[in-house]
Amino acid sequence: MLQGILGRKLGMTQLFDEQGRWVGVTVIEAGPCPVTQVKTVKTDGYNAVQMGFGKRKRVTKAIAGHLAKTGVKDPVHYIREFRMKEEPAVKAGDQVTLKVLDGIKKVDVIGITKGKGFQGVIKRWHKNCGPKTHGSMQQRQVGSAGSAEDPGHVRPGTMRPGHMGMDRFTQKNLVIVKVDEARNILLVRGAVPGPNGNYVIIEKSENQHVPVTLSPEKNDAKASKDPKKALAKVAAAK
Repeated sequence: MLQGILGRKLGMTQLFDEQGRWVGVTVIEAGPCPVTQVKTVKTDGYNAVQMGFGKRKRVTKAIAGHLAKTGVKDPVHYIREFRMKEEPAVKAGDQVTLKVLDGIKKVDVIGITKGKGFQGVIKRWHKNCGPKTHGSMQQRQVGSAGSAEDPGHVRPGTMRPGHMGMDRFTQKNLVIVKVDEARNILLVRGAVPGPNGNYVIIEKSENQHVPVTLSPEKNDAKASKDPKKALAKVAAAK
């Protein structure tokens, strides 16, 4: 059964849950996603559903021909596939909406992190600064990286300055706070990799357990030195 969808990060906001607690959420525009190809073990050696998301003005002739076979009229900007164990039940040309997430409590969101350009070891690897007094001139320098005569070169894999960001990252176990199927909006608790407008992949998490949080009454009783008095105050306020 297909349990994933493509989307686009719109930004972050905050809301209050049923217990009156502040919750930071990420707003994702998810779907509708046209199915551009269905792969099976007989035809491709594995089962998968390929779908697209987002609109664009022009695509290459190869992509245009690929979409024409499935009857997708509008060119899509983002195409990805979801592997499945069993043979897919959907067909090419079908529309995948947020209904595929019915009954799912947690999702994994895959995206490309923000690009930060060329950075030094302090920002990239969280190294410590050098001494800032007595003319050391080594405040943010890399420092010695050689290994003397043997082997006589810098070992591979050392923490060096270089390109930072623009990596594929999976944020796991994000709790679904709200699903608005009418507007194709998904709210998840926590942050999602990438800047606003970044395309993301949303999949069902393997761990669907959501811990039961303490109610406001229990929180007040725990914070007070006398739990009985705290519970009595809550009952009187009601």
